Amino acid sequence: MRLVVGSALVFRAVTVLWSEPSMTVATSSGFSVVCGLLVISGLWMPVVGTFVALIQIWQSMMLAEDPWVALLLGTMGGALAMLGPGLWSFDAHLFGWKRIEASLSRGRSESV
Repeated sequence: MRLVVGSALVFRAVTVLWSEPSMTVATSSGFSVVCGLLVISGLWMPVVGTFVALIQIWQSMMLAEDPWVALLLGTMGGALAMLGPGLWSFDAHLFGWKRIEASLSRGRSESV
């Protein structure tokens, strides 16, 4: 999922930059390229996913192109921010991959 979202961010930002070189488009597309590369590598995923969601929501409201693609990418960025980096990411190698196990006996009384 990270690979698809990150490559879509980079591809979309590069094509928008190529077709419409203005300062506001260049700034948001530059942020999108950096965020897309960080999403692909899985580095700082909660922060980068939040930035992706915010940038894409801004682009869907301000830019004249198709707002549904930006809305979809923003939603996926928010989902990735909540999911975390995953097992094969730089965050997992740098900080360790944490796994939370759910206990089946939680909430039950243990009296026999």
